[in-house]
Amino acid sequence: MKIFHSIKEFIPTKKTIVTIGTFDGVHIGHKKIIEKLIQNTSNLKFESIILTFFPHPRLVLQEKSDIKLINTIEEKIQLLEKTGLNNLIIHPFDKQFSALTAEEFVKTVLVNQLNVQKIIIGHDHRFGVNRSANIDDLIIYGEKYGFDVEQISAQEIDEISVSSTKIRNAISNGNIALASEYLGYNYFFSGIIIKGKQIGRTIGFPTANLKIETDYKLIPKIGVYIVSSFYNNSLIYGMMNIGNKPTFGEGIASIEIHFFEFKEDLYNQKMEITVLERIRDEQKFNSIEALKSQIEKDKEFSISYLKTKRF
Repeated sequence: MKIFHSIKEFIPTKKTIVTIGTFDGVHIGHKKIIEKLIQNTSNLKFESIILTFFPHPRLVLQEKSDIKLINTIEEKIQLLEKTGLNNLIIHPFDKQFSALTAEEFVKTVLVNQLNVQKIIIGHDHRFGVNRSANIDDLIIYGEKYGFDVEQISAQEIDEISVSSTKIRNAISNGNIALASEYLGYNYFFSGIIIKGKQIGRTIGFPTANLKIETDYKLIPKIGVYIVSSFYNNSLIYGMMNIGNKPTFGEGIASIEIHFFEFKEDLYNQKMEITVLERIRDEQKFNSIEALKSQIEKDKEFSISYLKTKRF
């Protein structure tokens, strides 16, 4: 897969089959569209393109938007590389670009720059300044400028009944199983391991403190989770606490992971954490001993759970 960070970077050598969207999550609904896209280029006469945008349009157009995203741009690239796509164009989204009329977008971007043969798009897709144009307008432009429009029907999308919004809500509510079902993979995020106060070490459960590098990445609901990661090409498992450590009265949000039977130094390393299941809410305990007893129970539950699952 070739990656371009602007529409102008892409120089077509063939006619192209294009789909457009934010593709946050690259979930099972997105994959249905991508499969159609790739099927249309299987004879090698055409090139496949996903045109997506960064930052997310809502972060640009809605100044007070607090939307958090399922994927960072790096994660989105990582997921799309697995699909068989020819080209990914990540175009900078700004207010100037958003001011293009629908016809300006079609003529200057799709026709002149991308050399489009066909667009595959959802039935509810809207585009142009103020999202003023719809699928019917796109079909008219297709007739005018000589490209086809293949519509993903409401029925096809409803069969999957999934959206990025539903997935965000599931993650925010701690429903990791539902989020993973909709995504078609286990939710994950990355960060740098930083030095904490080493409180876990004093009670027999040393933790790796994870610092997320992007402020727009969606973090699951506060609580305790079963997680996995790769270290030196080996799969390791553990428990993650997202929260404020109320037993210690800190009130500062943190992400801490205790890996089972693991003693390596992880400081300053980048790690990808896969979230497998939620165990419980974060709690305030009356004593350190009560906290330690609960963590022991959490560990027993986690190990038992992992024995029944294949990840």
